[in-house]
Amino acid sequence: MHLSQRRRSEDMKCLILAAGYATRLYPLTENFPKPLLKVRDKAILDWLIDDIKTSGAVDEYVVISNHKFAGHFAEWAAGRPDDKITVVDDGTSTNDSRLGAVRDIQFAIDSLGLDDDMLVIAGDNVLDFSLVRFIEYASAKGTSCIMRFFEPSEQRLRKCGVVEVDDQDLILGMEEKPSEPRSHWCCPPFYFYTRKDARLIPSGISAGCGTDAPGSYIAWLATQVPVHAMEMPGHRYDIGNLESYHNVCEQYNGIVK
Repeated sequence: MHLSQRRRSEDMKCLILAAGYATRLYPLTENFPKPLLKVRDKAILDWLIDDIKTSGAVDEYVVISNHKFAGHFAEWAAGRPDDKITVVDDGTSTNDSRLGAVRDIQFAIDSLGLDDDMLVIAGDNVLDFSLVRFIEYASAKGTSCIMRFFEPSEQRLRKCGVVEVDDQDLILGMEEKPSEPRSHWCCPPFYFYTRKDARLIPSGISAGCGTDAPGSYIAWLATQVPVHAMEMPGHRYDIGNLESYHNVCEQYNGIVK
């Protein structure tokens, strides 16, 4: 059954984290948002939304921006009149004053009165696989979910969220940027929150979960309720500097369904 049929009365929102400043890509992103950079023939955000919309499960895309770039996203959204896209300005103007990903998610929820299942993704990711597979996985599990990929480098593991899972993909533990990684499963910034679990974000913040990295909330949530971790079915291209951006522009061949 198509996901649009399964969710006719319970559509989900897609929250796109785009309030960062991408300082490592300066001067390219000094006055332009990273998610709107072109890769091949279209913006990174266009690649993501064009893929996700084929699921039929998302009824609104919410782009969470800082104040500096909100106008850029509003202009971009106006060029996609067939999609319901809402741009939320979190009011920050510098990297030092940023709210952090978890507080940005809660800011969008509060600003728009959201009470839905949510696909939450970083807006600067270039993928060669379809996120529809992740949406289908989360629908089958019936829990909040994340992704994971095998990372052999302990040095890289210390810079990301690291998760431990059982043989049913259930998260046993998760830690952001651990000094001593307890597995080789690294978590990219793709999350599915059930409506019930999205309501718990204020509780997670009050309990002291980190608010800068988006995985910090999931690390706390997995201590409260079952959360599953799908193995990433393809490759995520990291655009961390100008050289890697130019390499992606040369090498990227699109999304394989």
